[in-house]
Amino acid sequence: MDKRRNSARLRRTGDFSAAPESPVQGDLTRAVVMRRTSYPKGHHIQPHWHLRSQFVYAIAGTMRVRTARHAWIVPPSRALWMPARTAHEIQMYGVVAMHSLYVNDMAGAGMPAGCAVLEVTPLARELIVRAAALPADFNECGDDGLLMQLLMAEIRRLPRSALDLPLPESADLTQLCERILADLSTRRPSVHDAGEMNTSTRTLYRRFLRETGITFARWKQQARLLESIRRLAEGAAVTAVAIDLGYESPSAFSTMFRRALGTAPRAFATGSSGGRTVMMTSAEFRRGRRP
Repeated sequence: MDKRRNSARLRRTGDFSAAPESPVQGDLTRAVVMRRTSYPKGHHIQPHWHLRSQFVYAIAGTMRVRTARHAWIVPPSRALWMPARTAHEIQMYGVVAMHSLYVNDMAGAGMPAGCAVLEVTPLARELIVRAAALPADFNECGDDGLLMQLLMAEIRRLPRSALDLPLPESADLTQLCERILADLSTRRPSVHDAGEMNTSTRTLYRRFLRETGITFARWKQQARLLESIRRLAEGAAVTAVAIDLGYESPSAFSTMFRRALGTAPRAFATGSSGGRTVMMTSAEFRRGRRP
């Protein structure tokens, strides 16, 4: 029962088309506005959007961020860049200490045109912590302003990470995805999924690739990867995660995890990869690149 309920947390929960604006709090004459907020375990921020782009990062806790067509798992080693006016919702896993940068168009020049999960470097993390300690009326023309410029320069250099899950647009494919997300431990053959939709496996694969940009099989693998990251970030044991998500053995799960993220599950959960960081871009994931 808990397994089904936990997996269902990735399901669509909000009406993004009717999401209201959430005004950015702070001095909007500044290029970058910094906010620190803390949220309890399980807290849910309803769909909303901002007039500024947002760089959202949690120094503690893991977040699930959703838009109408994508879902992202964002552990403390990653951050999410969201362009202005992107309707989104956020679910907290564990106690989350969030640091957000709200960036105007000039300061955000050179950032991705769409949402992107970014790998946070040690330098970026320290700059974020330093920037969060600045007073609201910091001097943009002085040393504090230089610190903020350095932070934005470092953010522009952050490598992308393939921790996104594209979602289909059509209602029947969306319902299929929700059924799969509700029980990721079950490994059903694709012919069974196609039969539920009264279509052929070939048609299902063709439609899924057209609407999401990745194959149906790779989508299911990515869904399990994101759920495993969420559970590991909450302190679940590697063996338990492997069994709950339907892998034949912990070693099979570890092999998949290492191929996708370039590090072992245990090292990822502790924030250590032995000095080696090998991340895939979303495009490389879709092409099936292996580090």
